[in-house]
Amino acid sequence: MSKHSQMNNRQATFSGTKEVEAHLSLDLRRLDPYLRQQIPDYAGPLTLRRFKGGQSNPTYQLATPSRNYVLRRKPPGPLLPSAHAVDREYRVIKALHMAGFPVPQPFVLCPDPSVIGTMFYVMEMVEGRVLWEMSLPGMSKTERGAIYDSMLSTLAALQSFAPRALGLDDFGKPTDYFARQIARWGKTYGVSETEKIPDMERLNAWLPAHIPAHEETSLVHGDYRMDNLIMHPTEPRVVAVLDWELSTLGHPLGDMTYHLLPWLLPTMGDKVSNLGGLDLPTLGIPTLDQYVTRYCALTGRAEIPHFEFYSAYTVWRMAAIYQGIIKRVKDGTAANSEAPKTTELVRELAAQAWQYAVKAGAR
Repeated sequence: MSKHSQMNNRQATFSGTKEVEAHLSLDLRRLDPYLRQQIPDYAGPLTLRRFKGGQSNPTYQLATPSRNYVLRRKPPGPLLPSAHAVDREYRVIKALHMAGFPVPQPFVLCPDPSVIGTMFYVMEMVEGRVLWEMSLPGMSKTERGAIYDSMLSTLAALQSFAPRALGLDDFGKPTDYFARQIARWGKTYGVSETEKIPDMERLNAWLPAHIPAHEETSLVHGDYRMDNLIMHPTEPRVVAVLDWELSTLGHPLGDMTYHLLPWLLPTMGDKVSNLGGLDLPTLGIPTLDQYVTRYCALTGRAEIPHFEFYSAYTVWRMAAIYQGIIKRVKDGTAANSEAPKTTELVRELAAQAWQYAVKAGAR
C-alpha cells in the first residue's frame, strides 16, 4: 500500500463519529435531565454518538435539535493512578476560554459518578476540521504551510500566558518538569509493561540521569499535536485546542519537542502519523530546521539547547504512552478499537529514542 493510501485510510479511520459500543453506553434517562438542569438553553431530545478518534477518555457527540455538545468522561473499569483527569481538563479549558485562547466553551463538570457511571464534563462542539494525517493530502502548498504556521503560532500563544494570570499558578509544580515527567512515565511504563524491551530499560536508566539544568515555566498542554486541534472549516487556522488531560505547569520545551515528534520519527507507515520519507519542500511543509527556527522567532529564543536529549525523551515518552494503551487493550478498557495490541510499535519507538540518546552521549 502506498503511503498516500495509508494517509487517506488514517483520515477515514479516525474522523467522524460511530455508534456507541455497549460497554461505553450512557444512560440518557439520567443524563438528559441532568443537562437540562445544568446548561442554560439546553433542550432535548438527546441523541448520542461517539467520536472515533482518541485512545484515552471516551468522547461523545451529544446532538439536540438546536445545537451539538461534546461530553468527555473517564473510562469505566480500573484506571492507572492520576490518569484520565477530566476535572483538570475542565479547569484549564475554563481558564483559557476566559482568557480568549481558542478552546471550546465549557458548560459543566459532573464529579458525581451516579449520573453516567464516571466523572465527566460537557463543552460546546466547535465546528471545523480535525486533520489526522500530517502530510495534509489534497491541499495546496500554501494551505499546508499556513496550517503548520497556525499550529506553531497557537502553541507560542499558549506559552505566552503567565500561569498566575490564568489563575493556574497552583496547577502543577513550576520546576523540575522533565524530572517529574520522566518519573511519571517511567512509573506508568512499569505498571503497564507486558514484556521486557531492552531499549526501554536502557532509556529508563539514562534519561533521569542526564536531564538538562535549564528551567522555564509555562502552561503545558502535554499532547499538543495536529489531531488534537480543530481547524476552521475553510481557513487554515486553529479555532480550538482539544484534549487537555495531560496539562500541567512545566517547561515549554516539553510541548514543543513533543510537537516535533512527526519529524523525529522514521517512516512508520500508518502506525503513527509522521513525516518520515516525505518531500517536505515540495509539499509546502516546513523542514525540522525551518520549524524550529520559526518557533524560536515566535518565542524570542536563539535556539533549542540539548535538542538530542529532548528528542530521546519525547520518543521514549511516546513509547511509554503506547505501552499504556496496549495494557488497556489487554485489560479490556481501551476506548479505541484501532488501538495497538502488540509491543511491536513500542519496540520501534524505543529503538529510535535510544538512537537520539546515543547522539546525546549515551553509551
